[in-house]
Amino acid sequence: MEFFQHAKTVRLRCAHDKYLTAEEDEESVTQDRSGSSRAAKWTVEFVDNSDDFIRLKSCYNKYLTASNKQFLLGMTGRKVLQTAPKRLDSSVEWEPVRENGVVKLKTRYGQFLRANGGLPPWRNSVTHDMPQRTECILWEVHVVEILEAQSPPVVSAPPLVEKSDSFSSVSSSSSTRSVKSAASFSRNELKDSFEIRSPPKGSGGRMIYFHIANEHGEIDEGFAELCIAFKGNDVVDLTKRLEWELGIEGITVCNRSPLNGKLYPLRLHLPPNNATMHIIVVPASSKVEYFPF
Repeated sequence: MEFFQHAKTVRLRCAHDKYLTAEEDEESVTQDRSGSSRAAKWTVEFVDNSDDFIRLKSCYNKYLTASNKQFLLGMTGRKVLQTAPKRLDSSVEWEPVRENGVVKLKTRYGQFLRANGGLPPWRNSVTHDMPQRTECILWEVHVVEILEAQSPPVVSAPPLVEKSDSFSSVSSSSSTRSVKSAASFSRNELKDSFEIRSPPKGSGGRMIYFHIANEHGEIDEGFAELCIAFKGNDVVDLTKRLEWELGIEGITVCNRSPLNGKLYPLRLHLPPNNATMHIIVVPASSKVEYFPF
């Protein structure tokens, strides 16, 4: 809580070296590399009769809110929004929890403000969740304005460095777009969002194209396939790689049966000769019944 005690406005920087940002639609909350914009500044309010909780208000005079809306169907994360409720309730209250010079912002219900990375539509999105990996819920607090004529608290925070991956070299747009669901991204938008690189010659890699299924095992054929370059033949290694890229856990890598079109999990090894593959990623929450292929 000491991070915010003398703060009037703050900026919050996540492990992706991006700032918590209020979108121009006055509803969405995303991440953006520009920390100098007014949209990256949040006014601190202290909750009456509590020494543990704060509220954060955007430049649009709306509160950072932990909503009950699912970010993506079948995923555990819930949307974080800007709202202006008639009555201030627990959804706009956050508990700062200090950890090694940075903070985690916890809701009244034990979930944490999370900065998502990986592929669209996760990239630059903000949700609240209880992830097993902690780096995505750690935030540096930068005091922009202080209360009264006091010096801001000195916070020694180690730099947070995002892990390198096959998509981290893609430059983000200087103006962050509103968060969209997976089905709403067009093929052209996806091409603009990240690059698809072929494996270097002689690397022994292959291209893996994939769709992400919903909780019923269905996919939107109009949604462009995502793609990674993968070196290896082990399904377990591929599963771990996709979990890391997407920022989710417990996925199943599947293919579709040519007999009846039902999904079946891939086992043990991928096809030889580094052949290009088209697969389907099924989240852990899916209720799909697999075909015993």
